[in-house]
Amino acid sequence: MTTAVDKEEARKRLTPLQWHVTQEKGTERPFTGCYDKFYQKGTYACIVCDQELFSSDTKYDSGCGWPAFNEVLDQGRIKLTKDTSHNKVRTEVTCSKCDAHLGHVFSDGPKPAGKRFCINSASINFHSAGEEKSSV
Repeated sequence: MTTAVDKEEARKRLTPLQWHVTQEKGTERPFTGCYDKFYQKGTYACIVCDQELFSSDTKYDSGCGWPAFNEVLDQGRIKLTKDTSHNKVRTEVTCSKCDAHLGHVFSDGPKPAGKRFCINSASINFHSAGEEKSSV
């Protein structure tokens, strides 16, 4: 169920890049995100609503320049939508709770699932394993 986000509160809290990526369906430049080459144990959550989305156990180095995961924590936590922008056909990944744009999913990931969730660092926040989750 999508939760309405207070846009003014979110604009104050998010950096300009986080706002651009999550609210305007932008993309950070490849190899610039803080989670591209980041491999600590924990979970990755939506930067807007803090819904947990991905586990570090499914993160891998795809070489694409963005954090890549081969699976989501639960399919109900994301929405997949056909994206035909930029003269390409891709599958957009958004947060199911707040509709924030996260990135795209491709079918060139590792076996057995064969998925590569290519996610912008600007759209996620990391919670270390064992860390108390704070409310947004």
